[in-house]
Amino acid sequence: MLYIVLVLVLAALGLLVTALITASSLWAWVSIGLSVLAGLILVADWLRRRRRSAAPAVPEVPATEAGPAPEPAAAAERVEPAEEEQTTLIPASGDLGDTPAETPADASAETETKADSDPGVEETPEADVAVLAELEDEVVVVDEHPRYHLRTCVWLGTRDPIPIGVGEARQLGFTPCARCRPDATLVAAHR
Repeated sequence: MLYIVLVLVLAALGLLVTALITASSLWAWVSIGLSVLAGLILVADWLRRRRRSAAPAVPEVPATEAGPAPEPAAAAERVEPAEEEQTTLIPASGDLGDTPAETPADASAETETKADSDPGVEETPEADVAVLAELEDEVVVVDEHPRYHLRTCVWLGTRDPIPIGVGEARQLGFTPCARCRPDATLVAAHR
């Protein structure tokens, strides 16, 4: 079907070019007609495929006097293989032979997960928040993480920091890191 549509579209394109060159509206209308026909064939093909995929997996066998009717249990058995063909994208825990008690590498994976988690939020007094709003000192943020930090924060490690003003960081919804305590450090430096 798609090859027929491709031929029709190419023919319509050729007729459209001919219509433009010869300035004849007849060729343009024939081109439009071929395009509509190609569209109708695509819709018919889509409907046919949709009906085919929605059809039951078990073909119905007409009951005849010579042969017995198929049992419902036999029909259910035929449907089951279609369900088994589905692919599991993520295997369940233990499917690959990795049990938590047997694998020592799980402990290092847990520490990596803890190291990747965001540090806590520094508690900032209201008086300091007013001072911070007026400051334009530079702090750094890391993409996809909600905290802002001083450049010397140990949590940053090898992450790629993005410099930003502390007032702008607060306006954008970033919160201060509890490890490097940027709010307390910046307010103490400006008092």
